[in-house]
Amino acid sequence: MNILLNIIWFVFGGVMIAIEYAISSVLMMLTIIGIPFGLQTLKLAVVALWPFGTKIVDGGWPSGCLAGLMNVIWWFVGGIPIALTHLGWGLLFSITIIGLPFGLQHFKLMRLALFTFGNSIA
Repeated sequence: MNILLNIIWFVFGGVMIAIEYAISSVLMMLTIIGIPFGLQTLKLAVVALWPFGTKIVDGGWPSGCLAGLMNVIWWFVGGIPIALTHLGWGLLFSITIIGLPFGLQHFKLMRLALFTFGNSIA
């Protein structure tokens, strides 16, 4: 079932989301300061391409001072706008029963967009 849902997701917008994340990741990695943020955006691109069947392992708040600071910087640079976009799409898809699985995937992406540092993909 995950394969069918991933194909539907891919065809109807998942590939566009993944391309947007990949382009923004490359643009962020043009500077040395942006490399950690670009790597985290690549994590979002992978999940946005095939979200069904992927698990996000919650590592909690990052243990290092630098990772926690990078999460806070990420919120203001890109995390909050990305999360709000996924929240809007998730609410829109959750209106119907057919769209509910896709809405839940947007909510999963929203959580990953807010806390990219400290989470990993399994």
